[in-house]
Amino acid sequence: MVVQERELVEPQALPTDTERRQRTFSGIQPSGSLHLGNYLGAIRNWVNQQEHDDSIFCVVDLHALSLPITPQALRENILDLANVLLASGIDPERSVLFVQSDVREHAELCWLLTSVTQFGELRRMTQFKDKSGGQDEAVAAALFIYPVLQAGDIILYDADKVPVGEDQKQHIELTRDIAARFNARYGETFVLPRPDIKPTGARIMALDDPARKMSKSAANPGSFIALTDDADTIRRKIKRAVTDSGGDVRAGTDKPALTNLLAIYALCAGEPIEQIEARYAGRGYGAFKADLAEVVVGAVEPIQRRLAELSADPSVARGVLARGAELARERAATKMAVVRERMGIGGAG
Repeated sequence: MVVQERELVEPQALPTDTERRQRTFSGIQPSGSLHLGNYLGAIRNWVNQQEHDDSIFCVVDLHALSLPITPQALRENILDLANVLLASGIDPERSVLFVQSDVREHAELCWLLTSVTQFGELRRMTQFKDKSGGQDEAVAAALFIYPVLQAGDIILYDADKVPVGEDQKQHIELTRDIAARFNARYGETFVLPRPDIKPTGARIMALDDPARKMSKSAANPGSFIALTDDADTIRRKIKRAVTDSGGDVRAGTDKPALTNLLAIYALCAGEPIEQIEARYAGRGYGAFKADLAEVVVGAVEPIQRRLAELSADPSVARGVLARGAELARERAATKMAVVRERMGIGGAG
């Protein structure tokens, strides 16, 4: 994908309910450098959806507080993430991009939604089980109610759909349950969002273990390709990526490592996997991985070039985030006025 280099301008106001297109809400944590899996599995789809959806993108910094992080690191991560999103093609002329904590209604709605959320529902969330490591007594309560905040993020803007991977589907199901329970108790208030799971690219796996999702928190830095990795680092990581037994380049349930590498190639090059398989028939893994490295380098180079420009002038991203927060606050305030009235809180009664 070629990222156009042009001046970033303020986004347009959010459409009203009577004129709006399908609304999409996407949130991403500012928890460190993004990797190729984030881009191919999520961000690139977000860029494409701007063509036809009313898109809202949120840097969910409140979620990042559910795990230990220093204030300085969080501030830096927020700006770095905004720069990466803009460099990848998130367009403030067509979408709204803002930081979660700049719209206080997110925290307020989270608390109100806890009154219609069941304790057992939260205990069953697989993400809590994974991140707590079974040490329930030692983890922050924020990690436990994380899904409630996430539900509020989505329904605060009446999102029709949420682009997620298969591993996040449970969170959207809980969001629907919470919204439906609120509607049943207080009257129709929230749209019930649906998960938007893409057939390809939703789950890019680790280079060293195709059974694990690519993650920047992995102990082995060779398991993921950071969007900021230079060309030589990318080539080295792909050269060392695990492969399956046998030398034929093909996808299949018996070849999970090659299936993952072929998916990366297909998504970066915009080619069907079958066409790539035919090209490397009988050529072996060496030629395939060498070419894959160049395809990935070519895919991230325009992003890195634009990222360097944005990083050199932080005022661009800060301006986009400030204007985005202003637009998001307008809509959030309107929605929360309805929520408070329905629940019987706020005002003099």
